[in-house]
Amino acid sequence: MSENTDASGGGLGFFEKYLSLWVALCIVLGVSLGYFAPAIPAALSVWEIGQVSIPVAVLIWMMIFPMMLKVDFDSVRGVKDNPRGLVVTLVTNWLIKPFSMFAISYFFLQHVFSAWIPGELASQYVAGAILLGAAPCTAMVFVWSYLTDGNPGYTLVQVAVNNLVLLVAYAPIVVFLLGVSAIPIPYDTVVASVVLFIVVPLSAGYLVRKHLIHRRGERWFRDSFLPRVGNLTTYGLLLTLILLFSFQGEVILSNPLHILFIAVPLIVQTFLIFFVAYIWARLWRVRRDVAAPAALIGASNFFELAVAVAISLFGLASPAALATVVGVLVEVPVMLALVSIVNRTGHWFPRKEGELEATVGAGS
Repeated sequence: MSENTDASGGGLGFFEKYLSLWVALCIVLGVSLGYFAPAIPAALSVWEIGQVSIPVAVLIWMMIFPMMLKVDFDSVRGVKDNPRGLVVTLVTNWLIKPFSMFAISYFFLQHVFSAWIPGELASQYVAGAILLGAAPCTAMVFVWSYLTDGNPGYTLVQVAVNNLVLLVAYAPIVVFLLGVSAIPIPYDTVVASVVLFIVVPLSAGYLVRKHLIHRRGERWFRDSFLPRVGNLTTYGLLLTLILLFSFQGEVILSNPLHILFIAVPLIVQTFLIFFVAYIWARLWRVRRDVAAPAALIGASNFFELAVAVAISLFGLASPAALATVVGVLVEVPVMLALVSIVNRTGHWFPRKEGELEATVGAGS
């Protein structure tokens, strides 16, 4: 998607055009709701499966269902002919990202900001950062891929493979980086999240797509139906932000300076990981619609899992849980900035694997 057009070729919608503004307003609204009306998020928080919030899951379905409708399973089979994007994703997410998150957060929180953060508190903040860094994005990446006109089928494969790795690698990496012998990682949370955020909306999207194309034809589905449901993604994102920040409104307002300290290494990490993957994909001549989600998956985090694990390990009011919530706070604005970078640099990448575009070197 270019900066001025949506996936259907028309102008950006009202909410999409000013998305950064709506994100900021929703964060303020969510924090205010959690602070002034804590009974509302408290009532919603009891609806869980494996510590995964059902209201959050429903809103995430709203975000990713339009993307799942776009998945053409014929294109998924073509991944074997274009493996470079998957290699970039896996190496960046599992061999670089968790360890760079640990190093960057340790440097800032236990050294640069040590005069303002006591040692034990800093260690808890680092623990929360580790939980974020070891969990690459599995749901929100469909939003970022959509906003950059990423290949939906390839994005699905990237996410599916990362989820398989997540099931076996998350606990050992967290255990190693936290320096303890055993951590009771809630695997039911991981499995429930994968089912709720990937399997359910993907299955629904496949069935709806197949049914509508059979009844009305592919042209009607592509040109009429998809544009109608596309706004669900934006609405779901904004409502999710309100809900997530309502859960931690009072905590955020009571620790404003520490919020800033935690945000610094998280922002540095996000930009670092994005550019590692994005520049690697550029040098390797990965095509644009694959390079974009490959870089954005690593830059974004599976914050639902990180928050749930932090609460399970350290408690709801713990500094580690606060650090994971700050990850949500900084992620959306920073990821929108990265989406803008991707959309402005699309001419860097080839249209086909291994080829160079005629526009390489031209202005955006």
